[in-house]
This record gives sequence, structure tokens and C-alpha cells, in this order.
Amino acid sequence: MRPLAAYFRSLNPRLPRPVQILQLGALVNAFGNGIAFPFLFIYLHNVRGFSLGTAGLIVATNAAVGLLAGPLAGALVDRVGGRRTLTAALVLMALGFGAYPLVHESWHGFLASAIAGIGNGAFWPSQSTLIAGLTPQERRPAAFAMQRVMMNLGIGLGGLVGGLIATTSSPGTFTVLFLVDAATFLAYIGALAFVPEPRRETGHADGRPGSYLDVLRHRVFVGVLALNVVFIAAGMAQLETLPVYAKNEASVSELGIGLVFFVNTLVIVLAQLPLAKLLEGRRRMKTLALLGLVWALAWLLVPVGGVFFAGAAAAAMLAFAAAVFAIGECLHGTVQAPLVADLADHRLLGRYMASSAFSWQVGFTIGPAAGGFALALSPSGLWIVAAAICVLAGAGALMLERAIPTNVRRTPLVAREAAPLPAEL
Repeated sequence: MRPLAAYFRSLNPRLPRPVQILQLGALVNAFGNGIAFPFLFIYLHNVRGFSLGTAGLIVATNAAVGLLAGPLAGALVDRVGGRRTLTAALVLMALGFGAYPLVHESWHGFLASAIAGIGNGAFWPSQSTLIAGLTPQERRPAAFAMQRVMMNLGIGLGGLVGGLIATTSSPGTFTVLFLVDAATFLAYIGALAFVPEPRRETGHADGRPGSYLDVLRHRVFVGVLALNVVFIAAGMAQLETLPVYAKNEASVSELGIGLVFFVNTLVIVLAQLPLAKLLEGRRRMKTLALLGLVWALAWLLVPVGGVFFAGAAAAAMLAFAAAVFAIGECLHGTVQAPLVADLADHRLLGRYMASSAFSWQVGFTIGPAAGGFALALSPSGLWIVAAAICVLAGAGALMLERAIPTNVRRTPLVAREAAPLPAEL
């Protein structure tokens, strides 16, 4: 039993207290996102009567607006700090998601999505900058892994609760979902009161203030971002189309959809930290290649559930696919954000994190929009094409590896007997 107990102790990420508080706030916020977001596509299509294509475009607007807001937010983070920028982002997202109950025309949906998108564009670079700035380098993989655990735990629990509440025959139930989501954004602001602003380095190495041109000249970093766009568009973004596929092609109930997302989250919560520990010292790009294969397998399981099963049986098959997909999410969570932080010039950390968030926004803009139209054209074909793209992205990761600096090619090893970290850095 002692070796087992020692192993579980080794999974403790031993993060600074401000990072723990930050992630607790993210847990509450993610719970609200889980309540509302898995059912947004269904709300727009099945409740408000918008076509699949229009619903997909409304959902994608959030990410598209974030494409414009994200770079501006990165510069703002470098100027005024991550905490202030994150606070403003949370207010905007509360307003955007809180407005969805008022949507009756398509332009209402686009407006609400755009407001939320401005906040979403600022959310990720500001939060990621705070985590990277408050965490020592060797602890960043664990910090971002723990962030993935907290956010997915919240989303999974929220999805389960949302599935119990939402009913397409009762539009008022969706109002509850969106208002609860808005309230959790405000709760996260309360947690930020206990999070200090990390020290910021100013000025470029040669005395210049630095700009996005410096980031864009970093070709290896740009290659990492391009690869992430493909992974997000063909992988993560298609989770947004999965609920409407499950509902309309496999006759899965709202509760069943909530359970599918709960299984996805449960696997992430249980597997993320052990996988992060297992991946210490291993090649990061090889991990991303494995990610492509895992996500491809998950997406190939989806049409099996939709074509050969229905109702509860289909929900079980889709839950299995979501569990496989979750393993890939753990691989991605261990590599992507820490690699960005390690490649970054920390005088421009906000801009680097904003550029990374930009790649996510591009993927989440392309993914739901293309996915919505692809579902209308060929519901099963969408998942086969997405699987093929994931495999190609994995091959691209291996091709990019030779360009990655030697000192950041592998996930850092963490000393087993590290001294306790201070409460603040």
C-alpha cells in the first residue's frame, strides 16, 4: 500500500495558493458553462427554430468575434495585467450568455454571441497569463493540467444538471440555464479579489517595447499555433455539434446528452493528473501525434452510435466515444499551454497567450460553422472527415518536432521531493 500511497501523493501538483484560488473560481465558472453551453445548439435549433446552418453560425460568432478581441486583450494584459483584463472579460460573458433568453430573431442570437465573444476572446489569454505568471516553470504542466481538471469537472457536473433541467418543450427551462451561467461568471470575479497580479517584465531585450510582430517572427511558435487550429477545428470544436447530432440522429434525450458530457468530464478528472505525471520527460510532439489517433478513434465511434443504435443504447455508445475523446483532451492539456509558455518571450507573455487563444478561436470559428453545414449534408460523414483530419494533424506534429528547441521538446520532469512552494511568488 505504501507505493500506492506514494504514487497518489506524487499526483499532488503542489501549486501556489493564488493559483489554487484562481482554479477554484474557474471551477464555479465552468459549472455554469456546463449547464448552458452543451444545450446552446439545441436551444437555437429546436427551441427557437433556427436552421442548423444558422445555429452553427451563431455559435461560431462567439469564436469569430474572439478572433478580433483576443489580440487586443493580449496587449491589454501586457499593459494593465491579467487580473483586470479577466474581470472585464467575465462581465462581458455574463452579459452575453445572460441575453440568450431574449433571443427570438437570428440577429438577437448573433448579438448575444458577439458580446460573449468579446469576453471569451479576452478570457483565455488573461487567465493563462495569470496561471503562467504565478507558477514556476517546472510546475506549469501540472498547473495547466489541474486547470483542465477543474474546468472539465465543472463542465461535467454542469452538463449533468443542465440535462436534468432542459426540456425543449419548455423554453423557460433554457432561461434558467443561461441565467445560472451568467451568475457563475460573476462568482469568478469574486474569487479574483484574492489573486495577486504576477510581476510583469517590461520592454524587449534590445530596449524596444515589443509587439505582435515579435511574436509573428517566432516561426516555430506560429507553427505550433497552426497545428493547434487544426486540432481544435476537427477535434474539440466538434463537441459543440455532438449534442444536436445525438438529439436528431440518434434520438438521445437531453438527460442522455448531459450524461455523455458527464462521462467525458469524469474521465478527464480521473485521468488528467495521472497522464500528466506519466508524460513527464516524454516528447511533446509525439504526444500530439498520439492525440490525433485517439481523437480519430473517438469520432469514428460517433456514427456507429448514430447509425446502429438509438435512445439509451446510442447514448451509451456516444458516452464511450466521449470517454475516448477525453483521453485525447488530457494529452492535449498536458502539452499545449505549457509548450506555449515555454516558447514565449515573457516580456510579451500576454501577447503569446493571446496568440495561443487566437488559434483556439480560429478552430472554434471554423469547427461549428463547418460542422453545422456538414451535419445537414451528411450527418455521419462529418465524423469520418473529422477523424481523418485529426490523423493528419498528428502526422504534422511529428514533422514539426525537429524545429522545436531541444530544451522544450520534452515535458519537464518534476523533482519528487521538491520543497513546498510559497503561497505567493
